[in-house]
Amino acid sequence: MHSTSAAHAPLIADGPGVGRPLLTYLDGATGERTDLSAAALGGWAARTASMLRDGCRLTAGDRVAVLLPPHWQTAAVLLGAWSAGITVSFRPWASAGLAPLDTSPEEPLDAVFVARRRLDSWLETVPAARHRFVLGLAADGAALDEVPDGYRDYAAEVRRYPDLPPAYQEIRGDDPASPDGTSYEEWARLAGELAAMWGLRRGDRVLVDVARHEEPAKWLLAPLSAGASIVLCADLDRANLDAHVAAEDITHVL
Repeated sequence: MHSTSAAHAPLIADGPGVGRPLLTYLDGATGERTDLSAAALGGWAARTASMLRDGCRLTAGDRVAVLLPPHWQTAAVLLGAWSAGITVSFRPWASAGLAPLDTSPEEPLDAVFVARRRLDSWLETVPAARHRFVLGLAADGAALDEVPDGYRDYAAEVRRYPDLPPAYQEIRGDDPASPDGTSYEEWARLAGELAAMWGLRRGDRVLVDVARHEEPAKWLLAPLSAGASIVLCADLDRANLDAHVAAEDITHVL
């Protein structure tokens, strides 16, 4: 990724198939289905980037923590932060309570995004941050009925910002995308290697069991790097996997 426009390229480029969404989110337990075109996902990412820059006054190099599951809103948060040059720490649910993030009350993060249900877990310690956003991850991006003290509702806040990418300083490939110093080029290389290992190609449609793949490099970056579209499945009924594959025109299952 060499600039903000390049960071948005996977989102605003032509989709991997005519009439096919770039990202689909399915929840087998609730029946929720959300389909996002490349333009729609790019718009959500752009709103997030604008919120972080104009609303939170963050700039390239500032630090954000993401404590969210694989979800279309998580994709918007990650892509929006990265497109603004902000470094992102990601902690999956599986490591809650085991992998503390690099922060302290004396040096809080600049922003944190956390799933509502993780706030109720005794295992979870949400890192200190100047700006704290909670996500209910409701169908259609609906806002929370009640927002916990000290937090802002991401779904409500992000809609206040335009869905076009704002102008930013150039983001170079060797700029850090993570607080540990991993660069944009290194993340892109890893995503490409994963895509090659799985045999992903442009036009593929990849079904991802979110219970098996929490890391964004796998469920988000690898398919996008190959030009594939993504079907994220929560509470996937693997006993009826063949039916899902046929219904969604799936070419690869992760």
